Amino acid sequence: MAAQTNTPMPTMDEFRTRLKRHGLKATRQRLEVHQAMIDLGHASADMVTEEIRRRGVVKVTVASVYNILSQLADLKIYSRRLSSNNKMYFDINSFRHIHLYDRENHRFRDIFDEELAELVQTHLKRRKFRGFTVEDIDIQLIARPTRKSKTV
Repeated sequence: MAAQTNTPMPTMDEFRTRLKRHGLKATRQRLEVHQAMIDLGHASADMVTEEIRRRGVVKVTVASVYNILSQLADLKIYSRRLSSNNKMYFDINSFRHIHLYDRENHRFRDIFDEELAELVQTHLKRRKFRGFTVEDIDIQLIARPTRKSKTV
């Protein structure tokens, strides 16, 4: 289990550098997807597409946005989160952190509790799972709002 560092989401300049490192061009669509992810944090392709269209800077389709998000997740620039309604969400923070998942509203929230994450990782390092090698730990707390939120 490799330890990950808590580095903030990539700025636009860092994003361009990461794309270049992977042999990808910083196309207008990729840059707009990243800007939308900076604004949204956790989002589905539909949400990113809507955010880009709202700005009206570049034309995109949900399919092209999904492909860009998937490619960036494959490169470990973003990470993936699957909601309980089987919708793929992407997370701009690809470092180790905990998620609180609101199962009613299908929203993710980052929880930064390094002590808890380290405690779990240390505990699991001592455990052996026959036939498996643990590569990573992904902690997700599943919750329901204690009161109805007003959706904006």
